Amino acid sequence: MVDSQVDQVLIRQFVVRVPAEGTSAVGCGLSISSLTEETSHRPWPIPETRWVMFMRWEDLLFLHWPVRAELIRPLIPDLLAVDTFDGWCWIGIVPFRMSGVRPRYIPFALDFPELNVRTYVKLGDRRGVWFFSLDAANWLAVRAARFLGLPYYFAHMTLVSEKESIRYEAIRLQKSPSAEFNAVYRPTGSVYHAVPDTLDHWLTERYCLYSALRPNHVVYGEIHHRRWPLQRAEVELFTNTMAEAA
Repeated sequence: MVDSQVDQVLIRQFVVRVPAEGTSAVGCGLSISSLTEETSHRPWPIPETRWVMFMRWEDLLFLHWPVRAELIRPLIPDLLAVDTFDGWCWIGIVPFRMSGVRPRYIPFALDFPELNVRTYVKLGDRRGVWFFSLDAANWLAVRAARFLGLPYYFAHMTLVSEKESIRYEAIRLQKSPSAEFNAVYRPTGSVYHAVPDTLDHWLTERYCLYSALRPNHVVYGEIHHRRWPLQRAEVELFTNTMAEAA
């Protein structure tokens, strides 16, 4: 699946369990009232804490594979439950371009490619995304994200539009763990919004994130976005060792 338009994402807060809880705040100086007023699709209310980050995700591809839960369980901290659909966990490789990335009170925005490797977890009724890794082509963003406890890696990345296709390449510059992705993708269908209780909806409509650089250091973040505008996609996948690195 590929998104047909720009999706705007707002990240509210980070709560770090070490095991005590604490918060850090950075956020967005852009006008976001129209985005935050669209809440009827959310599974829980928007938190009242300050936003920490604003960004847009463009030219995004959702690639997913089913994996048995017993293979994923040892890779996830005991604090969290693995989330399944029809008994299966899912591994996602998600390349895209981030634009307008702006922390709160910072007067300039960043644009750069990013790629994440993910699965899906839950804590109580909070179903979210678990990030195994996130590769980005901006060293400043990588350093800041690792400071917050997110497993970011600096990578050489290119994203080129070729008519209706996107050519995407990522090579992690850190030798360990090495990872590489090379693909061309294009939309093949009309725009739709995923229907609740379907796999497409379960994979994409997530409103919090979890991750950890260390097993006892789980990072939690609230996210708000509009419903994803999706299209079916065709993919030529040449190289993909992103999940192997995790």
